[in-house]
Amino acid sequence: MNILEVRGLTKRYREFVAVDNLSLDIKRGIIYGFLGPNGAGKTTTIKIIGGILKPTSGKVYIGGYDIESEPIKAKALLGFVPDRPYLYEKLTGMEYIRFVGGIYGLKKEEIFRRGTELLELFEIYDFRDELIENYSHGMRQRLVICGALLHRPSLFVIDEPLVGLDPKGARLLKRVFTELAKKSNSTVFMSTHTLQVVEELCDELAIIHHGKLLYAGDIEGMRHLSGSKDANLEDLFLQLTGGDEQIPLDGVI
Repeated sequence: MNILEVRGLTKRYREFVAVDNLSLDIKRGIIYGFLGPNGAGKTTTIKIIGGILKPTSGKVYIGGYDIESEPIKAKALLGFVPDRPYLYEKLTGMEYIRFVGGIYGLKKEEIFRRGTELLELFEIYDFRDELIENYSHGMRQRLVICGALLHRPSLFVIDEPLVGLDPKGARLLKRVFTELAKKSNSTVFMSTHTLQVVEELCDELAIIHHGKLLYAGDIEGMRHLSGSKDANLEDLFLQLTGGDEQIPLDGVI
């Protein structure tokens, strides 16, 4: 069974269609890249998957549970990191971990053990008793990821995962993604503009443009469709989204 199924998803804001009849089937145990130009509908889709926005029409199923009609069961399988996560700044790092663990119904002993493991892994354990308002942007990002992984989700959804992370933190997160997929049989669903990371990590990907699905599959499939077996993902992406035309720079630069 697929861990994530998106069926005919549409989101309208009056006359503007942000997501247009989008359908996806995403297996367990893979890293999945969700790509598109700015304004393509990626963040809107992710917010619907996370239960933050309601679609105009269509359905999202996580582990077979409808995110709208069975939100508690669906979200129990989900770890979610939005592009702009909100944190209670007057909490300490460990208080935030306890807060998140309580939401998921974890026992105190499990929250402490698992929280300690994750805070140490992401190198913020020494700051566990500091107020979040004193954390750097990168530390906040790592703390949110710790919270999202606390209950060992079957589906980990993250929007622009490497923003704000230094090279060491970015490399660690890529290793975490690989471990989640290959050893824990969890699925990582990530939206990003960093095509090199997608090419390096992702088993499958989808590209949307103007809210519509342009492609879903693997990179080799894209190369086959384009007739260019050696093309990199950046070239393929720009060909597919119509963004590879040369912009004249004369007189500007």
